[in-house]
Amino acid sequence: MSIYIVPVPIGNLKDITLRAIEILKEVDFIIAEDTRYSLKLLNYFGIKKSIISYYKPCENKKAEKILSLLKTKKAALITDSGTPLISDPGFILIKKAIENGVEIIPLPGPTAFVPAIVASGIDPSKFIFLGFSPRKKGELIKYLKTLAYLEYTLVFYESPRRVENFLIAALSVFGNRRFAVVKEISKKNEKIIRGKLIEFAKIIESETILGEIVIIIEGNFEKNRKEKALKITSRDDIFEYFKEKHNISKNDLKKILIKKNK
Repeated sequence: MSIYIVPVPIGNLKDITLRAIEILKEVDFIIAEDTRYSLKLLNYFGIKKSIISYYKPCENKKAEKILSLLKTKKAALITDSGTPLISDPGFILIKKAIENGVEIIPLPGPTAFVPAIVASGIDPSKFIFLGFSPRKKGELIKYLKTLAYLEYTLVFYESPRRVENFLIAALSVFGNRRFAVVKEISKKNEKIIRGKLIEFAKIIESETILGEIVIIIEGNFEKNRKEKALKITSRDDIFEYFKEKHNISKNDLKKILIKKNK
């Protein structure tokens, strides 16, 4: 019949909407990322419903079971915190539900990156939400390089254990841009840490980085960061371009061109 996508609080339980509570009480069953965690929320509001767990390793298998129930029932999809599908399970289920003609009804509500960006002090008019980044250093550096020339504020989720390594990588790729680390939004230890990337070690050295983390980095707004248009007036200009942009020496480039023309 239908699935309601229901955002739930990211910390303070009072952040849930009246409509979300109403829907959770009305549906036939609830699809939750972690049933133990979700029971705390449901018990707080006196909601007694059948709950089906739905987590990433078993998404395809669980989706088939849920779709069979949806032939005669309606459900609410929730996650541990925030809006389902945003760096959380749910996409596979919603995609399959749409393919099977199930009505999808999304509710507005809490998500961590929106309050983080509007309080960061970094331009929110144009931004890209990128979720979690690669964990390995080499892959992270390569990934960040693909974002270096974008004129958009960059918004990431990150584990508290990887914040320092992420900022080191960001400094090496982006240079000395402004950043904000927003931790534990709506919770007791909520805090926004702001500064320049070159200063991050000093700024966070006295901080305890725990809980949910949003990292915001300003976009490539400075003209001197933009890639300059290529101007070729001589053969030497070509050699200089490949040396600067691709780290290929004049002799190596000659070898490549000779090999290509053989």
